[in-house]
Amino acid sequence: MAILTRDDIRAGLSRLGQLAGERGITIELVVVGGAAMALAYEARNVTRDVDALIVSPRNAESVRLLAESVAMEREWPADWLNDAAKGFLIGVSAGPVIFSAPGIVARRPATAQLLAMKLSAWRDDVDIGDARILLRDLDSLSGRDAAWEQVRQYVLPGSELKAHYAFMDLWEAVYGDD
Repeated sequence: MAILTRDDIRAGLSRLGQLAGERGITIELVVVGGAAMALAYEARNVTRDVDALIVSPRNAESVRLLAESVAMEREWPADWLNDAAKGFLIGVSAGPVIFSAPGIVARRPATAQLLAMKLSAWRDDVDIGDARILLRDLDSLSGRDAAWEQVRQYVLPGSELKAHYAFMDLWEAVYGDD
């Protein structure tokens, strides 16, 4: 299992964009998970892979093949760029661009959606640390209940109770009892 640094992710995505450009295509991704935290928030410097939804081109297989070429060049696992997290997405919200280079643009989802994913998973200290950063970035001025409503719409069905309890604990840890 590879460990990818923030610089590795940037270099890999740049190379992926270069390969796409040579073929006359532009890749558009929505990056989630640890890679999104590394690129958007510089919250961590390492992750195991880049979880991303391929938005464009419509033929996602072409992007996977280019990503495998990057993997071979860099001696990374073939699935360094994968869409395994798409099962944790309820739709895809439009967030800001977190990486751009010739031939590639990567966005992250809205903060509320990233936070919902972390709350639904709530696996370890990494999720908790990421969730703290995301909660602070979320528009929380209207209070706990309004913040939860922003997040709730993106919580994976079947994870609502777990995510809500995690959110309440997180809110208390970050903002105190409200």
